[in-house]
Amino acid sequence: MRKILILTALAMLLLITACAPGMNDRTPERPAGFFWGIWHGWIAPFSLIFSIFIPEVSIYEVNNTGFWYDFGFYIAIVGGFGGLALSRKKQR
Repeated sequence: MRKILILTALAMLLLITACAPGMNDRTPERPAGFFWGIWHGWIAPFSLIFSIFIPEVSIYEVNNTGFWYDFGFYIAIVGGFGGLALSRKKQR
């Protein structure tokens, strides 16, 4: 059972990094927008780890729509990780 859980977790990590920013799938003609900013904010910790081993992966998509991408990225970072911290305080 434990091996299945570990294999499932590894498969999920690979699926998550398939949508990592900085993989050259966005162009100036097709920039990443608000919802891509949210997604990239949520997977930022995984992107950071994978960027150590794969130089083409970065945390932030350079071909983006500007303010709206940044806003989505920031909301995901603060909301995702800040929300976890608040839930831990409530459980105590």
